[in-house]
Amino acid sequence: MAESVHLNRRGLLFVLSSPSGAGKTTISRKLLAADGNIALSISATTRPPRPGETDGTDYHFVDVESFKQMAAGDEFLEWAHVFGHRYGTPRAPVEAMLEAGKDVLFDIDWQGAQQLYQEAGPDVVRVFILPPSMEELERRLRSRGTDSDEVIAARMARAANEISHWDGYDYVLINDDVDACYGEVMAILRAERLKRRRQIGLIGFARDLIRSVPEADTTL
Repeated sequence: MAESVHLNRRGLLFVLSSPSGAGKTTISRKLLAADGNIALSISATTRPPRPGETDGTDYHFVDVESFKQMAAGDEFLEWAHVFGHRYGTPRAPVEAMLEAGKDVLFDIDWQGAQQLYQEAGPDVVRVFILPPSMEELERRLRSRGTDSDEVIAARMARAANEISHWDGYDYVLINDDVDACYGEVMAILRAERLKRRRQIGLIGFARDLIRSVPEADTTL
């Protein structure tokens, strides 16, 4: 049996965005549980921890002054104001994961996706997840039982704004069935990993194949 061939490839920055309640968190968790080659980028935030959240696992919780210092020192790949708090992606952990050969998953909004693309360009793959309807989105938000009517109204208004930026993404999916949508996300990830420009070792491998044939006609 022939030995399997493994080619080194560039890591990718895999962005999942959606309005709150459209399913990106559920799909992100399924993806991380199923694929050991992708790791979550943990954002820094100035908002206080919610019950059950752990510093360094869910978010890096920092005060406003520390966040400002990090932003001034170019320590973020992207950052934005969301619902009165600051959120940002620390640069160093992401670069360390890429150097270790891992892909990095981002659960960020359209502003963060745009900044990340400006920073990293071809290494970024952007996926936006839409709800099947705004009525269903509101039903999902209310089913959580954690937000007041005022907060839900604010989330619905923000959702409309986020959805208006759908055309800034490489892929747009409709989440009317979470398992089907997850399967589509996995298909996108697999295809993006196989793109020629990410295969670092492909040029050398192809040249070695050609050289292994005596007097090969490389014009064919």
